[in-house]
Amino acid sequence: MAGLQKATIDRFSPLDLLPRRTLVEKLIELVLSGTPKGLDEMTAPLEDLAAALNEMDTADLKVVVMGGGSGLSNVVGGDSNRATWPQSPFAGLKEIFPQTKAIVCVTDDGGSTGELLKDFPVIGLGDIRHVMLSSIQKANLVRLYNLSEAQVGKAARCLHRLFTLRFDCRPDSFAQLLADSGCDLLELPTLLADTLTELLDFIFTDHNLQQALDRPHCLGNLLLVAAIYRSSGAGVDKPDDQAVLTGLTWLASLIGVGEDAVLPCTTTPAHLNLLYSNGVLVTGESKAAGGHRNAAIDRVFVEFSEEPHVPDQVIEALTEADIIIFAPGSLYTSIIPILHVPGIARAVRQNQQALKILVANLWVQKGETDLIWNDIRRRFHVSDMIKAYERNIPGGIKGLFAQVLLLGLRDIPGSILQSYAVESKMPIFLDRGQVWDLGLMPLEAKIFSEAALQRRMVQHDPAALARAVKVIWSVREHASRADVPVDSVDVAPPPLLCRAGLTPAERLRRFKEILRIPMVGSVRNALLDICWRHWDIRHDHLANISGVELVSAANWRRNQHWDRIYSFYDPLDGVIRIHEDVFHDRRKQEVALLVAVGQSLLGNYASHKDIGTVLEDSYSVGKIYRLFLRPAEERSCFFSPQELDHYLTLVRMKQAEDNALLYTRLVNGEEGFTPPGMLMGLTYAWYLDNRLATHVEYKMAITAIPGSNLVPEQLKMLDRRRKMIRFFREVVFRHNAERYEQ
Repeated sequence: MAGLQKATIDRFSPLDLLPRRTLVEKLIELVLSGTPKGLDEMTAPLEDLAAALNEMDTADLKVVVMGGGSGLSNVVGGDSNRATWPQSPFAGLKEIFPQTKAIVCVTDDGGSTGELLKDFPVIGLGDIRHVMLSSIQKANLVRLYNLSEAQVGKAARCLHRLFTLRFDCRPDSFAQLLADSGCDLLELPTLLADTLTELLDFIFTDHNLQQALDRPHCLGNLLLVAAIYRSSGAGVDKPDDQAVLTGLTWLASLIGVGEDAVLPCTTTPAHLNLLYSNGVLVTGESKAAGGHRNAAIDRVFVEFSEEPHVPDQVIEALTEADIIIFAPGSLYTSIIPILHVPGIARAVRQNQQALKILVANLWVQKGETDLIWNDIRRRFHVSDMIKAYERNIPGGIKGLFAQVLLLGLRDIPGSILQSYAVESKMPIFLDRGQVWDLGLMPLEAKIFSEAALQRRMVQHDPAALARAVKVIWSVREHASRADVPVDSVDVAPPPLLCRAGLTPAERLRRFKEILRIPMVGSVRNALLDICWRHWDIRHDHLANISGVELVSAANWRRNQHWDRIYSFYDPLDGVIRIHEDVFHDRRKQEVALLVAVGQSLLGNYASHKDIGTVLEDSYSVGKIYRLFLRPAEERSCFFSPQELDHYLTLVRMKQAEDNALLYTRLVNGEEGFTPPGMLMGLTYAWYLDNRLATHVEYKMAITAIPGSNLVPEQLKMLDRRRKMIRFFREVVFRHNAERYEQ
């Protein structure tokens, strides 16, 4: 570039007037902040250079950006979930790079998306709706509907109100929805208004869609589902891959989104498995955001409902891209799941001509990056984020990105960072040397929103980020940092995790059938909700339960000597009995039900139990707890004889040498212990949500202590805890795929 040569020709370069370290960072600073003050003869080359960079034509460049949720939506065209989005609806990557295409993660299972999954065998649509609205382009609306500048703004505002409306109660009609949204269809072109009216009417008349109106929803998500089922044809309960794509692209084109500009990474329903550093593996993206485990996330896996289908348009877009961008967002729940979809990471690597940029997150995320998988005591750095990608993406990061674009913390007033710290929100720190040693080029830039900063908020600015990407592209020959090889783990494509045909909707339907056992409706609904929220609960976990009964305080006869859990599973009749008062507290209700469900896994394994006194020279020195098992052929138990023996050994019960059905445990003095049945229930609840069983959480805290600091007896205890967790992961919840051990 001639302007660049002119600016660097002298021994003292005008570029030295610009802050930042590297040439590329200085040029981004020049474009975003303007020419620094100085002598005209010194700054003139910079003005020429800035003009040349700004005038670079990017209209025909093909850009692909991947991610999910707010991060992807924001960089593409501003976060469309924000109430202020209609004030500037056409900024971001789509403005500077009109050929931008977004590939969206589909493993979201929370909020309105989670409610959709209860009724429809589809992918997670919430993030797609979010990004689709952000991808509306002014030029497309003008071309399609011949709108003026003022009309385009009104159309964007109306669509925003319509697509972001949320309701909690079943609406009487779509007219009520329109009134509640504040969207006046008269502000839309006639063709667009009429088509959206037909789609809204379809929601209220189609036999598949009507049921969704009884749940709390975002109207935009329902519009996406309606578009998919509209493309499926009458009488279809499960849309095929083509119907999903056709419906989404049709609706996107209708509202002014470019052709194939918003694509799901797969049309196959999928969900996440999160493996924590203590060995616990749980299912569901919402577990990451809502979890409060005192362990870091170690690995992430994607489990598909069937052999995953990747749209041809996705692979084609990645193959032809000039620029590939990984958007900021949840580390483990946006980029990584996309790259687990077969063929996507390979397509990125094979495109060796594209500029590939990772945009780093601003903040540490509770439940995801607040703990380091190999050192939970220190704060999270950019290199930790990169290493997490390296560890979780088959084949590592090699060939996926070469630059890391991030917001420079030096540009943020310390008082604002302190105010975030008060809210326990910490930034991700740049360790430039570590990132450099990983073979990547860190690029700090002022890619934050000045308007948000005035409100003492720190957010990515979509316009600034897009301009920064434009600069990097313009001087890409100076932005290469691939000379240091990355120590990528040589991982072959792992075997796919699939549950044949088991979509979330089908899973819920089966639970409804299983729970047609005696219990009052409120109890059934509570148990059904618990089974839905904890995706690791298996259908056969309920096999030994014949009913659930609420017991009044006057009729409660259970001895609470060993615990204060006011619920139990009765192996005599298979009924779970819960203290009536406990059930009216939702938190206690969940604990009571999960503990009892966990106990029911043992079924009627015990023939009888007793406690005897241990005497030494006529003095009582302790007690002996004796557990007599039923013969295997008489048991109704979730576990095989070998699995049951393994569990009893883990809880420190000793099998008698002369009686395989007798297990004993010595208890010192007046001490107590948690019997096997209660411990099974408590650990079951803890595994699903560690906040539900503080007793077990206390015991498991040892798994977070570095082994080198432990005395031998503690090491034995640590080994027992880890084996117990593994037993629950592999035996109780059947997460025993070899892939989890790699």
